[in-house]
Amino acid sequence: MDMTPAMHRDALAAATLSDPRWPDVQAHNSAADGRFWFGVATTGVFCRPGCGARTPRPENVRFFESIEAAKLAGFRACKRCRPEGLSDAQANRVLVEAACQRIDGAEREPTLAELAADAGMSPFHFQRMFKAVLGISPKQYAKAHRLQRARERLDAGSDVTTAMHDAGFGSASRFHADARSGLGMAAHVRRDSARGERIRYALGDTSLGRVLIAETDHGLCTILFGEDDDALVADLHTRFARAECISDDTALAQHFADVIRLVDDPAHGLDLPLDIRGTAFQQKVWSELRRIPAGKTVSYSELATQIGAPDAARAIAGACAANPLAVAIPCHRVVRADGALSGYRWGVQRKKKLLQREGAIER
Repeated sequence: MDMTPAMHRDALAAATLSDPRWPDVQAHNSAADGRFWFGVATTGVFCRPGCGARTPRPENVRFFESIEAAKLAGFRACKRCRPEGLSDAQANRVLVEAACQRIDGAEREPTLAELAADAGMSPFHFQRMFKAVLGISPKQYAKAHRLQRARERLDAGSDVTTAMHDAGFGSASRFHADARSGLGMAAHVRRDSARGERIRYALGDTSLGRVLIAETDHGLCTILFGEDDDALVADLHTRFARAECISDDTALAQHFADVIRLVDDPAHGLDLPLDIRGTAFQQKVWSELRRIPAGKTVSYSELATQIGAPDAARAIAGACAANPLAVAIPCHRVVRADGALSGYRWGVQRKKKLLQREGAIER
């Protein structure tokens, strides 16, 4: 039986609706620019995903992996989104990357006015653009970079004063204040092999497999899933290379029970203090993750918008992957734009089970 025009139209629409790229077109997701292009049969033009034109009907959409493929199929470039060049979002990312490289290589921290002049923008517009891409201001980025340099110097054996100056801190008081929040401990503690910094940990079974929990004097610092105890302990030592890690099942017995209950019922929550250490951007992402209620999911692009960095979806994914506190910081509640589970630091099957337990997806 030959396919009628209506049947053909319905088949085209069904193919588009089932394509994982369609949600990006619907959302005008500029973070997907450069990954693919789409043509609109009724207009004969092809666009980038972030095009601001009205969303086409699904039966009229054709997807392409390259600009050349779209042209070979007879489509011409959209005059609104100019798909043959860099999108505004891509151009902004190039400018931000250049600014970050200047900050990284500078002995003296560049001023906002200097960075803005390099980009050909006013300081106000440059700061707003920078924050939209990375989720943090140039000043916050520079601070995080200085702390990273100080961390590397201290771990290499430099004394505190040398590490402070090498990292570009001009004020000792500012350095010591930033060190406590950025390094998770005082600078001299980091330098002296984390003297006084003890990490207590325990291993055990949960319904999702083996887990290691660890705590400092300030709260739980890690919840790690895995299959091999030795690998879990090695991971802990890597994360806290200069601390004293001590196995203490007895001291952590109650906390371990609380974590097991959280794994079995993620909606229950965890009423324990957390010692969360990360970059300024990671801290911002993790804080927003903890606001996602059980039973709900958000996409990477939605989360990027929520933290004020709509073009930082890929950086969001990186922050989720770096999460040190599984379930307590619920990165499992972040999914792809089409609802697919995508990756998970501790395995997609664990992510699926956690979301099923919360009722976010069907069993």
